[in-house]
Amino acid sequence: MASEKPILPPGVLADGFHQLKHGRFDITVLSDGYITLPSDILMPDGHPEEFGRILVRLGGDIDGAPLQTNIPLIRHREDLILVDIGAGTNFQPSDGKLAQNLASIGVDPASITKVVFTHAHPDHSGGTTKPDGSLVFPNAHYYVNEAEWLFWTNPNYESAMPEPLHVFARGAQRDLFAVKDRLTMVKPGDEIVSGMNVVSSRGHTPGHISLELAGDGSLLIAGDVIPNDIVSFENPDWHFGFDTEPEIALKNRAALLDKAANERLRMLGYHWTYPGVGYVERNGSAYRFLPG
Repeated sequence: MASEKPILPPGVLADGFHQLKHGRFDITVLSDGYITLPSDILMPDGHPEEFGRILVRLGGDIDGAPLQTNIPLIRHREDLILVDIGAGTNFQPSDGKLAQNLASIGVDPASITKVVFTHAHPDHSGGTTKPDGSLVFPNAHYYVNEAEWLFWTNPNYESAMPEPLHVFARGAQRDLFAVKDRLTMVKPGDEIVSGMNVVSSRGHTPGHISLELAGDGSLLIAGDVIPNDIVSFENPDWHFGFDTEPEIALKNRAALLDKAANERLRMLGYHWTYPGVGYVERNGSAYRFLPG
């Protein structure tokens, strides 16, 4: 069998970035920087006496903690695929670094052929356009779950959604409408490319998806279904403040942690400690994250 093309141009090394091969997929985990979240979003069910200890472990302080933003760049045959594209200038000043990190490894944004949105929160889709409205990835085709599209593009969102979601809806509409003429709406069970399957992981948003990559075992690009590799693993019964459907998210998160521990499923988490690649191990009634 012919060898796959390297993910980067000849002679270019991804210094500082984690690379792995999984089946026919060559993956470089890039960074969009980080976002900072307060304790009432990270762990709304936690006890105040726990906040300080956990925030310090996350590298934060009493005001909040930084969460990394891990974006896989995937080579599959002739395709160069990004799963989520970060925030651009549309969330926090500490994120929006994807474009400069692509440039640092010699990847031209025009060479990206496919972009898959796990969901349309601003730290995942806000990097769709430049400030002038032009596309950051001008030659890419885009993919989003049909349920995600229908939820966020509701023209009556102000009456259909609680007020805290209005800013998210405006951002999602900005990003999704910008690529409407080059967008494919998918459903769980569909393939993006051969061996890259769409998996439902509803709850964080109504149309949140993950991607399962075939290889020696499976690799699940999890998005935000498990928000953090410390809080969510050690406290699987805690909600996450940005989940649109809190109880569905909690149920699906618990099911995925259990499945991953049982099947030794390798995962890549968007906001886990860089590079966010590893396994789930049971630890009493909770779990621990094992990088690898």
